[in-house]
Amino acid sequence: MSGPGRAVAVERRAPAKLTLSLRVLGTRPDGYHELDALAVALAEPADHVAVTVEPGSRPAGSVGTAGAAGEAGAVELELHGRTEGVPPGEENLAVRAARAVVAAGRPSGRVLIRLTKAVPPGSGLGGGSSDAAAVLAALGATAGVPRARLLELAAELGSDVPACLHGGPVIMRGRGEVVRPVALAGPLAVLVVVPRLALSTPEVYRAWDDLGGPEARTQVTAPMAVAPIVPVLANDLELAADRVEPRLARVRDALEGLTGAPVLLAGSGSALWTLGPEPGGDPAALEETARRAARDLGVDAYATVAGGPGEGLSDPVGDAASASS
Repeated sequence: MSGPGRAVAVERRAPAKLTLSLRVLGTRPDGYHELDALAVALAEPADHVAVTVEPGSRPAGSVGTAGAAGEAGAVELELHGRTEGVPPGEENLAVRAARAVVAAGRPSGRVLIRLTKAVPPGSGLGGGSSDAAAVLAALGATAGVPRARLLELAAELGSDVPACLHGGPVIMRGRGEVVRPVALAGPLAVLVVVPRLALSTPEVYRAWDDLGGPEARTQVTAPMAVAPIVPVLANDLELAADRVEPRLARVRDALEGLTGAPVLLAGSGSALWTLGPEPGGDPAALEETARRAARDLGVDAYATVAGGPGEGLSDPVGDAASASS
């Protein structure tokens, strides 16, 4: 931290998380589900998180507060961008992440979070978890919180937060909180589309239980960049997501007709995705298809890249803090 009266600010990207393969192994005694998944960070879409620790007054436009404005230890949130459906206050994972670090004893000043949303909520792309990871990373950088403690807090906040905090490709096990970094053999170009449908993760998992725990219907041979890690890409929540939101299957069928390739579910949905050409992971080959999908299907579409070896899009202590008066 800087001296008295000085603010410390850190800005972070909070990239969307894409689950390339999600196998649901069963229900645990604690009510969560046992998972075996491979997740990566995407270049786009990405939220932007600016975290400032300062003793000053409440910022204009603040829409959510945890703690009284102006008090040391208060957490304040400004929301910008695609805010529809994003919790504005204590329910927001970014606020909860800041509160967790404050509760651990640092930082001692007020925490102001300016969150600009681009990752659609309810899409299965982990936007809220990535925001929380970005806040943990930012406060870790400003307050010197050890990486091990940040990872503990991440696991307490949610199943996807540890994977987002690691940033690069990871194998997720347990309920998702047990992560093992891995390296892809190269980057992947992917087309990600997000219908204007939001799915509730708890509802999708309940539907999976009600359906008797089905395996994925769509299974894709893993590309060269991924095959050494998992041989097949699949998402066991596919049929459950269709049960919760039947319109999702119609969008998937239309997208498969447009691309001529199998389409997989992202996380618990509603986002859908398909692989681009190999090798090289060049998303340019997908840009025209993305434009057609957006125009013809009424979806958000991204021709983007999934992180390759050495990419740490959310390295928790990678940014230096900047101080200002």
